Amino acid sequence: MSTQPTPSHDSPQDPQHHPQRGPQPPAVVLESASVHVDEAGETPGALVRRPILTDITCTLTEPTVSIVGANGSGKSTLLQLINGLVPADSGRVLVDGLDVAARGREVRRRVGFVFTDPAAQLVMPTPLEDVELSLKRTVRDRRERRARALDVLDELGVADLAQRSVYELSGGQRQLVALAAVLAVDPAVLVLDEPTTLLDLANRERLRTVLADLVARRGVRTIVSTHDLEVAQDSQRTLLIHDGRLHADGEPAEVVAAYRSLVARDAERGSGRA
Repeated sequence: MSTQPTPSHDSPQDPQHHPQRGPQPPAVVLESASVHVDEAGETPGALVRRPILTDITCTLTEPTVSIVGANGSGKSTLLQLINGLVPADSGRVLVDGLDVAARGREVRRRVGFVFTDPAAQLVMPTPLEDVELSLKRTVRDRRERRARALDVLDELGVADLAQRSVYELSGGQRQLVALAAVLAVDPAVLVLDEPTTLLDLANRERLRTVLADLVARRGVRTIVSTHDLEVAQDSQRTLLIHDGRLHADGEPAEVVAAYRSLVARDAERGSGRA
C-alpha cells in the first residue's frame, strides 16, 4: 500500500482535515502546524533551525485516536501542541473551537495530559493528596474536595491506595493515580503519551480496560501515542508520524500495516549501507 493511501472511509486518509458540513462536532484541529528548535551550528555562536513537526493538518473528531511512529518522530511534540505545552511556530491548533495559542488556559481545562512516567506528575506524598491538589482551584471546601478525590480514586479501583506513599506504589498503580489526578477536573479530552511503556502485561491490560470504560461511560475522548501496536489498534483512528510529518492517517489496522512497511523499508536501506 502507499504510504499516503487514497482517502476513503475504510482506508488511511490523505493527511488533510476532512470537509465539514453543518454544525461542527467537538474536534481537535491542527492547521498546518509546525514546530522547530534552534540548535548550535558548526560555527561558534551560529544556530541551526531544525524542524520537529512540519505542516501537520488534520481534524480529529473520533472518541479514540492513536498516534504511532519511531522515537524522535514528533509524536510527543504533537500531543503537547494539543494543550499548549509546546507552542506552534506556524499554523494553529484548536480544541473544540478554542485557539490553543490565544486561549491556552481554557484549553488546558478541557485537555488532560498524562505523561509516560507518572512520577513526573505525582508531586504529593500520597495519592489522595495528589488528587486533592488537582481539585484545589475548583473545589474550595476541604471536605468536598477530599470526597471528590476519593470518588475518582475509587472509580479507577485504587481507593485502597489513597493514604499510601506514592513511592510504595507499583508502576501500574502510579499510572492509575496520575490518571485519577487528571480525571478529577473532568477533562473533555484525555491525552496520554506512551502510557503503557513502563507497565507490565497485567497493568497494561488493566489500563486498556480503564481507558475503554472512561470513553464509554464518561464520554471523554482519548488521544494516545504508543509503540504498542496492539494498543494502537484499540482506537478508531490512527495517525503515523514519520520524520515530523503526517505520513498516514486512517483506519488503525491499515495505518499500522503502513508503519510496519515503513520500518521494514528503512531497515532494509540501513542494512544495505552497512
